[in-house]
Amino acid sequence: MLKAQLGARILLGLVFFVFGLNGFLYFTIGKGFIPMPPPPPDMVEIMNGFLKTIYLMPLVKLLETICGLLLLIGKKERLALTLLAPIVVNILGIHLFVERSGLPMAIAISGLTGFLIAKHWKDGFDRLIV
Repeated sequence: MLKAQLGARILLGLVFFVFGLNGFLYFTIGKGFIPMPPPPPDMVEIMNGFLKTIYLMPLVKLLETICGLLLLIGKKERLALTLLAPIVVNILGIHLFVERSGLPMAIAISGLTGFLIAKHWKDGFDRLIV
């Protein structure tokens, strides 16, 4: 495995594991280990919509945590990337169109995800769970 690929996998796994777990704790017990700053008014409206679905945010944060852990330990990487891809697209969309302060991080996450998907593309993404 290339050093760049290993570095991207570890970094992306760390981001999703830490922030996924923090968010999962926040949405399930009301308190995470990383304090969250108050969001701007447009984001409050969007987050309220997500929260009204009841299941969506805990599910997303649980997926982020599990997939981040899979990336960190180097198991089922293609499956983890496949499950994270729609989440990454939505992170990028929110920060492109609503809340621009998180755009650099969204671009970095998108770039790391795209890089890892491209590295696996030639191996065949049809073998997701191998």
